[in-house]
Amino acid sequence: MAHLTTSRGAALYIGALLGPGLLLLPGLAAAEAGPASILAWLALLILSGLFAAVFTALGRHNPSAGGVIGYVTAGLGRRAGLATGWMFLAGVVAGAPIVCLIGASYVTELTGGGQAARAAVAAALLLTVVGLAARGLRASAAAQLVLVSLLATVVIVAVAGSATAARAANWTPFAPHGWLSLGSAAATLMFSFVGWEAVAPLTTRFADPGRQLPRVVAIALGVTTVLYLGLAIATIGVLGPRAATDVPLAGLLGHAIGAAGPDVAAVAAIVLTLGATNAYINGAAAMAGQLAPAAPGRGRRGGTPASRLLAAITATGLLLITAYELRIVSTAALVAVPTALFLAVYLGAMIAAARVLHGPVRLAALPAALAVAVMLGFCGWALAIPVTVTLAVTSRARSAKRAVPVQRGGMCSATCRTS
Repeated sequence: MAHLTTSRGAALYIGALLGPGLLLLPGLAAAEAGPASILAWLALLILSGLFAAVFTALGRHNPSAGGVIGYVTAGLGRRAGLATGWMFLAGVVAGAPIVCLIGASYVTELTGGGQAARAAVAAALLLTVVGLAARGLRASAAAQLVLVSLLATVVIVAVAGSATAARAANWTPFAPHGWLSLGSAAATLMFSFVGWEAVAPLTTRFADPGRQLPRVVAIALGVTTVLYLGLAIATIGVLGPRAATDVPLAGLLGHAIGAAGPDVAAVAAIVLTLGATNAYINGAAAMAGQLAPAAPGRGRRGGTPASRLLAAITATGLLLITAYELRIVSTAALVAVPTALFLAVYLGAMIAAARVLHGPVRLAALPAALAVAVMLGFCGWALAIPVTVTLAVTSRARSAKRAVPVQRGGMCSATCRTS
């Protein structure tokens, strides 16, 4: 395998960090904390720097671990590693319909239609993505970089073009919902900061990691900081009271390029939804293959790990989209589920890092773990999801341990099971 250049590596890192969530979350954060949500963005960008340092060190310390499962296993044991893997998969399953709803929101903003129309478009996007994944169509690294470039270009045009419409009055009152609302906003925004764990294994593909990695991380942090902060500031400064929307980018593009703004936003949202969701599903399918030996119902009759994952995404996604259509759950409530799951994954990784790493990077893992734990406290009812996954995995691991064959006098006891 060819070595990664610094520029190519930086592009891959940026590609892992940016996604369709950026089209929705500035509006959700503004709805939760008002203009003060910019402080949540700043805090998470600092935290993102800690994540970058810790996951890079974990990738170099345990390069063949197979990602976040291996990192947590190395620091906290096999059960914790399995629980982390299943929580990550559950986060992808719960997150796929949200990404499709993001794309659908921009479509219905252009074409018109209420919540039912948005749900119908989201269901169509979900079934399209699952169909592509079932046919084995994987998004290549080059294609993902094109998608990220598209998103970056659209954001830059929206922010720069709408700057003249910004008003200082839109920043007051600064914290209309109180300062505690910053915690809720930060927990919501965490959905946009998942990605460092996905690119950590790339550390082994650099010819000179010691020299290249600091540059790659610095470039990735710099680019994401500019895009995130630029969009967050523009959303509040330009849209003001209308910032609390599911389609903030459409509003900004309307100021930037006029009537064509919603059209551009809708096209970008559809392309990003299909590309990013396809990439995440394929990545999750690979992880499902690693977890398959520990999965119940394995065997030919149960289908492959990938097929079971696609079935779970389809069933869960359509269920959640239907609940959204019936107004049983809101967009914010849907985002809360994968956010809690990914926060739990990051908490396990940071605690594991504090146990296996040494030096300054270990010190970075400690405040990162504390920050993640604090954000988890703002997840409320959604905390029940990672707790349930952890209990289920732990229970099954105990059952499997009790079912281990016992040798008596050279013969296998009645508890023996064939694989």
